[in-house]
Amino acid sequence: MTIVSLCRFVRDIWDRAMDRCYHLFPCLSDPVRRSSLGLKLALVTLHLIYAGILFLFDEGLIEKTKQEPWYTSLYLCLFFATLVQYFITSSSSPGYVIDAMRTINEANSRMQKAAMASKQPASSNNGSLVITVDGSQSGKNLLASNSMSWSKVVMDMYPPGTSARTWTCSYCNVEQPPRAKHCHDCDKCVLQFDHHCVWLGTCIGQGNHCRFWWYICEETALCLWTGILYISYLKANISRAWLLLCQDHYLERWKDAVMIVLLITLSISLIFLLLLLIFHSYLILTNQTTYELVRRRRIPYLRGIPERVYPFSKGVCTNLYDFCCARGSIYKMESLPTAQEIHEKSRPYSCLDVMTCRCC
Repeated sequence: MTIVSLCRFVRDIWDRAMDRCYHLFPCLSDPVRRSSLGLKLALVTLHLIYAGILFLFDEGLIEKTKQEPWYTSLYLCLFFATLVQYFITSSSSPGYVIDAMRTINEANSRMQKAAMASKQPASSNNGSLVITVDGSQSGKNLLASNSMSWSKVVMDMYPPGTSARTWTCSYCNVEQPPRAKHCHDCDKCVLQFDHHCVWLGTCIGQGNHCRFWWYICEETALCLWTGILYISYLKANISRAWLLLCQDHYLERWKDAVMIVLLITLSISLIFLLLLLIFHSYLILTNQTTYELVRRRRIPYLRGIPERVYPFSKGVCTNLYDFCCARGSIYKMESLPTAQEIHEKSRPYSCLDVMTCRCC
């Protein structure tokens, strides 16, 4: 009975402490956000462990820092830049369909009110929406004076005769433009949905795919540099370690064992990051997403397209420019390519195509 009472007492204290913590930090009351914060804390802790143990054990690195401070300064700059890029990417919006729909509907409502007040069509000086639609022709900006509703915009991006059920999300009941998908973790539809990143705690889509690529690039460079420093430490101490095997220098053996274990896990992480960086670089150059590549046969508008044809690709150079330079606060949506465009893209390359840079 005493043990039961003690357990209840401890549980009451714990519940009161957690209620006070949730009151001070409301974000911790949500289990999803709590797990996301836990993952972020774990990732930052891993970074600090790998870098901290390196500076704690490697006396040669400390001496090199005193002689060449610029070397360690560059490493620390990359270290902090990677963490900053991680938090920027995790807090950025992937580009939700509901936000784009609200933007265009609000602008449409404003233009209708302005037209009724002035009893004449509103001029294009009223501004333009932050939405761009790439059609079969060149990209066209949706001016607010066009007074187009979201349903009309989405319908124009699909071939004539397509059923509305095809592009309406069954979960949030909004019209999805091509390349959008509902994320069950975020419970929202995402423009150009790529995947839901567990480590970042957010979706990767049109709005933050570029930031995600730069984060992977910085993380890969940091992992590679840290691995080189670990190898340099072990290489400098390997001969001394063999001499210490016959002696009772347990502390030195323990240091080397810890460094070897960390180097092995670091190597596995580096291989994964390199493969991820190469994979997403390929997706960027061909204007694809992870979801489109993996689930190509299940996506209705990609079923009839040959495997080696990239329907949304505009050429390597244009894809790269759109990904790096044409992003920002603009909601960019792409119409489905016509049968003629698919036929043109499926045509094999000839010598003339290579000379005229058709792939670019």
